[in-house]
Amino acid sequence: MKNAIIHIPHSSKEIPLNIREQFILNDKYLNLELIKMTDYKTDEIFNIAGCSIISSEISRLVVDVERFPNDENEPMSKKGMGIIYYKTHNQQKLRRKLANNEKSELLSKYYFPHHNKLNESVRAKLEKYGKVLIIDGHSFSSSKMPYEIINDDTRPDICIGSNSFHTSSDILEFTVKIFKDEGFSVKENYPFEGTLVPSDFYLKDKRVTSIMIELNRRLYMNEKSGMVSNEYERIKKIVQNCCISIIDKFA
Repeated sequence: MKNAIIHIPHSSKEIPLNIREQFILNDKYLNLELIKMTDYKTDEIFNIAGCSIISSEISRLVVDVERFPNDENEPMSKKGMGIIYYKTHNQQKLRRKLANNEKSELLSKYYFPHHNKLNESVRAKLEKYGKVLIIDGHSFSSSKMPYEIINDDTRPDICIGSNSFHTSSDILEFTVKIFKDEGFSVKENYPFEGTLVPSDFYLKDKRVTSIMIELNRRLYMNEKSGMVSNEYERIKKIVQNCCISIIDKFA
């Protein structure tokens, strides 16, 4: 499993003290926003032994490391939730407007080092193994949130995200089947689509395979309190076993 990378972009709730003043919400409402927007415990659920784990150290509310750096290329920027979030999940004001130098400092400290680490890890594995598999680990709300672009409120247990260049039909079909065999409802690229591929290899190198696995939070947590449910350990074990099967077959 050494030529597999697990990417966890949204599990952290960390907002550094020196950045806290950028947010206009009081502590109570900022904490509620963190509960809504954090992929809680995905760093533990997708912690697969023997794989390289690359996760963001800070909350997506600070910088979203999985957005495109230029707002022109990022569809969510139209919702005020590009690489820098200015809007909350319900499209209220989250943050004061940042000066250009403030945004540059955030990207230099958090965004670009994260992507440099991804690019370096992929490059090293390609040199050693000739291929690499990335599993992009996420979770999502059990009900549609106001910022989401989709119209339908139907939510599967598992969403599998793919990229036409970096996700073969074989791995996509296998991943869908393995979760369905565990009794989960599964949809492809719904309610979210795509999967992360580091910039140096995006749409350039087919030796880089990537697939996104998103878990409906109702499976393992109380979405109001932000705490795990009694099902947490069971779901974690199932997800880890499924990931191991995917890695064993395709990495």
